[in-house]
Amino acid sequence: MIKKIWKIIKEWVYVFLFFIVTSCFFFQTFKIPSGSMIPTLLVGDFLIVNKFCYGYSNNSFRIGSFTFPLPEIKGRLFGKHLPERGDVVVFRNEKDNDVNYIKRIIGMPGDTVDIINGVVHINEKPVELKECGEYSVMDRGNYEIYKKYMEVLPNGREHVIIKKYEFGKADLDNVGPFVVPEGHYFMMGDNRDCSADSRVMEQVGFVPLKNIMGRPIFLFFSSSCSLFEILKWPFSIRFERIFQPIE
Repeated sequence: MIKKIWKIIKEWVYVFLFFIVTSCFFFQTFKIPSGSMIPTLLVGDFLIVNKFCYGYSNNSFRIGSFTFPLPEIKGRLFGKHLPERGDVVVFRNEKDNDVNYIKRIIGMPGDTVDIINGVVHINEKPVELKECGEYSVMDRGNYEIYKKYMEVLPNGREHVIIKKYEFGKADLDNVGPFVVPEGHYFMMGDNRDCSADSRVMEQVGFVPLKNIMGRPIFLFFSSSCSLFEILKWPFSIRFERIFQPIE
């Protein structure tokens, strides 16, 4: 009996160690808790995050809000590629209760980013915007219609953003200019009027390279209800989003 119990314990220890090693060095799961990245990411999306695409910093060895206490890593260990403009990244935000955020890189080190009437200006040049219809968002129990736009960054990367208010009418539509320090990045959410991001210096601000944990690569599950609403599971799974790549 004791041998069987010991065998079961060892098997669970191996599973736990495998999970820890995999999550620290290779891939980690991440659940979207808010709507700041709509329409790219929805509340209830579950992501696979690539932990080694940019190399490793101390914050790469982080699961949830726990960071393994390791000797300081200078730069990015085994880092062959740095984050690029337009990448969606998961990062540690020490300014907001040390939680993990997910946003899109808009400003690179050395850039001047200015938001004028809701339009992003990078180094004094406005990004290109193309109106592409409407998007329905559940907001406080009711559906609201947002305007949808294709935003084209200076390097040619395209992504869809949504606006709740008219350009120039939202709280963060006229902020800046922000000069991005070396080794830092300027992040924004795709849901432009409902995102706390680098535009809010006291809550997010510029994100140092060392705080970037990795890049999400695809969705492995998506549901519009919580894990505790068991009876809603069969009707809430968004099958069309499963295995969708994140761009």
